[in-house]
Amino acid sequence: MAMKALKRLALASFLGAGLASGAAQAADELTLQLKWVTQGQFAGYYVAKDKGFYEEEDLDVTIKPGGPDIAPPQVIAGGGADVIIDWMPSALASREKGVPLVNIAQPFKKSGMMLTCRKETGISIPPDLKGKTLGVWFFGNEYPFLSWMSQLGIPTDGGADGVTVLKQGFNVDPLLQKQADCISTMTYNEYWQVIDAGIPEEDLVVFKYEDQGVATLEDGLYVLESSLEDPAMVDKLARFVRASMKGWAYAAENPEEAAEIVLENDATGAQTEKHQIRMVGEIVKLVDGSDGKLDMDAYERTVKSLLSGGSTPVITKFPEGATSTAVTDKL
Repeated sequence: MAMKALKRLALASFLGAGLASGAAQAADELTLQLKWVTQGQFAGYYVAKDKGFYEEEDLDVTIKPGGPDIAPPQVIAGGGADVIIDWMPSALASREKGVPLVNIAQPFKKSGMMLTCRKETGISIPPDLKGKTLGVWFFGNEYPFLSWMSQLGIPTDGGADGVTVLKQGFNVDPLLQKQADCISTMTYNEYWQVIDAGIPEEDLVVFKYEDQGVATLEDGLYVLESSLEDPAMVDKLARFVRASMKGWAYAAENPEEAAEIVLENDATGAQTEKHQIRMVGEIVKLVDGSDGKLDMDAYERTVKSLLSGGSTPVITKFPEGATSTAVTDKL
């Protein structure tokens, strides 16, 4: 009996050690907060999760969709995420207001924002915008537009030599209903909503902010400063960025499969296959083979645009410590 008891004890000790070892090797958890709803804009992250790229880096990543009532800087400030995706105007404005956000990686190399106009309005070059009504997104998205108008010397308070600004919702109705001559669109989303609504491409004129030299950086990865003070967290973030960029590279090579993965993760069922395949195709043009590292020239251009927003600039001084290479240096 004593021998059997001893064997049982030995077996229990072995199993206990095995469980403890398994617990020690459990994947590191990390939560990512998206800037918007589940769609092709975030394909790289969903692909990285679906294809096991995060798992290969010993990560257990939770992806939280965004929406009109979700502000990523508030989510991370409240402890609801480890990493957020945000546009740089929003992130820098939040930093100046006291949320210590730091850009750790920049998957999007180019901006997808543009002004889309009906050709019948007679607009073909930027000076033709004078005297026209333009739909503009606000909530921090207006600053590239204001910077562009400032560089063109076109006032934004109406009149024959200025432009009338229509505060645009996140839809294309003002152009369809002819309330505006031009509206704000993204290359991967609203522009195609205009096309799908029945206005053919040949009847449109587009001005890409990237081409006008006033684009601001979009869809960067941000963490709180405190995350970078922990070497273990920096290592975890480096593994996250590496796996995410692998996801983006896979999406670029397999856009239709990437779109399907996005659709599988869309709990709302609101997205369509056609739109998502097209969106992924346009998004990978903005990622453009990025290695995740922030281009400091693009960063300084963004800051310059945000500082020159007229009487209400999005930031009032050049940001200090708003970017870090601590994570991408480990890639």
